[in-house]
Amino acid sequence: MTHLTEHSLVQSGRSAAFATACVRGGVAAGLGVGALAVLVIVAWISSPFPDSGAGGALHLAAGLWLLAHGVELVRTDTLGGLPAPLGVVPLLTTALPVWLVFRTARSTLDPADETSPRPSPAGALGAVSGGYLLVAAVIVVYSESGPLPADLVTAGLWLPGVVLGAAGAGVWTALGRPLPGREEAAAALRGAGSGLLTLLAGGAVLAGTSLVWHAGAARASYEGIAGEWSGRVALALLVLALLPNAAVWAAAYGLGPGVALGTGALATPLGLVGDPAVPPFPLLAALPPEGRGGWPQWAAAAVPLVAAVVLGRSVGRSTGTGPARETALAALGAAWASGAAVAVLAGAAGGPLGSGRLLAFGPVWWQAGAAAVLWGVAVGLPTALAVRAWGRRVPRPKRPKAPKPPKPAKQPKAAKAAKAQEPALAAAAPAPGAAPIPLDFDFSLSGPSGLEDLDEDEGYVPYDYLPASWETPSASPVPPAPRPAPAPRPDTEPPRPSATAGAEREGEPEADA
Repeated sequence: MTHLTEHSLVQSGRSAAFATACVRGGVAAGLGVGALAVLVIVAWISSPFPDSGAGGALHLAAGLWLLAHGVELVRTDTLGGLPAPLGVVPLLTTALPVWLVFRTARSTLDPADETSPRPSPAGALGAVSGGYLLVAAVIVVYSESGPLPADLVTAGLWLPGVVLGAAGAGVWTALGRPLPGREEAAAALRGAGSGLLTLLAGGAVLAGTSLVWHAGAARASYEGIAGEWSGRVALALLVLALLPNAAVWAAAYGLGPGVALGTGALATPLGLVGDPAVPPFPLLAALPPEGRGGWPQWAAAAVPLVAAVVLGRSVGRSTGTGPARETALAALGAAWASGAAVAVLAGAAGGPLGSGRLLAFGPVWWQAGAAAVLWGVAVGLPTALAVRAWGRRVPRPKRPKAPKPPKPAKQPKAAKAAKAQEPALAAAAPAPGAAPIPLDFDFSLSGPSGLEDLDEDEGYVPYDYLPASWETPSASPVPPAPRPAPAPRPDTEPPRPSATAGAEREGEPEADA
C-alpha cells in the first residue's frame, strides 16, 4: 500500500510538471508574438500616414511572427488584385522565437529547485512543443482575417518543424549535449558544425564587402524608398533583419549554383545569366553586375574552399587515432550533414516575393545543398586523411653527432722556442760515424774577446751578465734547518778553548763565590 501511495505521488508530481511545461511553452509563444506586436504598433503610431487601424497593425504582427517560423504569407492587396505569395523569411526575426523555445525546454529539465519534480526528456519535448503549437494555431486562425493570411500548407510543415527542432536542442543541452557513441559520428557532427560556421562567416564577409563596394547605389535605393524618418527607421530595421539572409545568399553564390534573381535569371561566379527582376532595395544593390564574371567574382569560391578545409581538419584531428576507414566515413558524414544544413538555410533565406517572375528569388535549396556536399567530399575528405596521416607520423630519431677531437693544449713559449730550434740543432748535430768536432773555448779575460774590453764601458757591471736568481724562488722563503754538530770521536781530544773564550770566562763571576 505504501508503494502504491508513493507511486501515485510521483505520478501526480510528473503530471503537474508536464502541465507546467505545457503552459511555459504557450507563454514563450505569447512573448514572441507580443515583442513583434510592440514593434509594429510603435511603427504604426509614428507613421504620419497610417493605412489601417490598430487591428491592422495586430494582424501584421501576427503575420510577421508566422513568417519568422518559415510560414509563407499571401498578399491580398496587390495592384492586379490577384493574391501573391511572400516567402522570404527575415532570418534575424527567427532568432527570437527559436531562442524562447530553446530556453523554455532547457529550463524545464534543469529547474532552479532540484527537489521539484521534472518530466522526462520526451515529456518535456512534447509538453513545451505542444503548448507552443496551441498558441501558434490560434495565431494562424487569427491571421486569416487580416491582409497577410498564412498559407496553411507551409504552416503545417514549417511551424512544427521549427518548434520541435528548437525544443529538441534545448532538451539536448539540458542533458549535457551528449554525442553519439561511435567516434566517427561525433567527429562528423563536429566537422559539419565547424564547416558550416566557416561558410556562413565567409558569406557574411562577401556580402559586407560587396555592399561597401556598391555603397552609392545602396544609399540611393534607401533614400528613394523611404522619405520620412519613421519610414527610414522601419526600412533600417528590415535591412537589419535581412542581413543573415544576405550571408546565406553570398555563401550559396560562392558554392557555385548561385542565386536566382527571378524566373530565368541566375547569378553565379561565372556571370549573370538572363534578365533579372530585381526590385529596388538597399541589400539588392550588392548583387554582381551583368555580364561575365571577373576575378572579384571568382574569388568568392575561396569561401567554400576554406570551409571544406576546416571541415576536413576537424574530422582528421578528431579521428587521428583510428584507422583511415573511420576518418573517411566521418568526413563523408560531415559533408552530408553540412549539405543538409545548407539546404535548410537556403530554403529559408529564399522564396517567392510575388507572382510571375518573382516566384523564384534567392538560392535554390537543393542545388546549394548538393554543392556543399560536393565541396566536402572533394576537399574535406582528402584534407581529413592528410591531417590524420600528418598526426600519426613517427618522428625519425636524430643521429648522434660524432664527438669533436679535443683541442691540443697550448704549449708554453719556452717549449715553442725549443721546438723551433730543433731543426737547427738537428742540422748542427754530427752525423753518425763522423769524427767529433774539437771544441776550443778561450776562458782568458784578456784579449779582444775577454772582459778587459768591458771595463771601458762606464755602465758595465759584471753582475749584469749573471742570472737574476740562481734558484727558483719559493712562495715564502724558509730558513734552512741548522745542521747537527758531529759527535766527537773517542780517540780525539776535546777542542781547546780559544783565547777569546777564556777572556770571556775571566769576566764572569765564579760560581763558588
